[in-house]
Amino acid sequence: MSNPLKIIAMIPARYAASRFPGKMMKDLAGKPVIVRTYESTVATGLFDEVYVVTDSTVIYDAVLAEGGKVMMSREDHECGSDRIAEAVAKIDCDIVVNVQGDEPFTSKEDLAPVLNVFYADDAAQIDLASVMTPLYTDEEIQNPNNVKVIVDAMDYALYFSRSPLPYVRDADVTLTVYKHKGIYAFRKQAVIDFSNLAMRSLEAAEKIECIRFLEYGKKIKMVRSHNVAIGIDTPEDLDKARTLFLNK
Repeated sequence: MSNPLKIIAMIPARYAASRFPGKMMKDLAGKPVIVRTYESTVATGLFDEVYVVTDSTVIYDAVLAEGGKVMMSREDHECGSDRIAEAVAKIDCDIVVNVQGDEPFTSKEDLAPVLNVFYADDAAQIDLASVMTPLYTDEEIQNPNNVKVIVDAMDYALYFSRSPLPYVRDADVTLTVYKHKGIYAFRKQAVIDFSNLAMRSLEAAEKIECIRFLEYGKKIKMVRSHNVAIGIDTPEDLDKARTLFLNK
């Protein structure tokens, strides 16, 4: 790649998650989930810097104790992107990757294709890039913790929803339902702009922050991945993650 961009990773982490409080500090093979996510992000070797951004002194101290880089943010942010916007405002970088703190299996295989879109022919149109993976069972498709995404012919996102998306009226139609994986790569200015835009009704209803970009006409490029990943939204997810981690 010519003219390399300066790329950093930010991992927003709240302690008081509504669906699974304290999940960032749950034990995963001897270390907290948030530390495992930080370590897996650093291990990709793709970033100039990796930071955890948190409003919790418990999380701050845990990351610091493992030698990680961590920043404190305000407590009043409504989503991870707002938290990142505060942290990144004074950091010199071109691209900011938001890695979800509950994605301890984040890999280079996932992240590299997302970063590559900023060197592609249509890069100038892209405000944000993210990842989507196939869902194979009706249980997965119906699960509101799995955010679904539909895209156009060029893989630009059209909409995200916790509901099954799209609705399949004709059972003879063959299609793949995609899950939105919690990885975002922003242009720095895009994430700062995001934090200055008011939340609108669709984002408020779905509780999916990237809908805000769509509501304001921003372009989100989706990258296809077939990696099976476990985001930790429930205690059952944590059990699956522990099994997977031990079998790595």
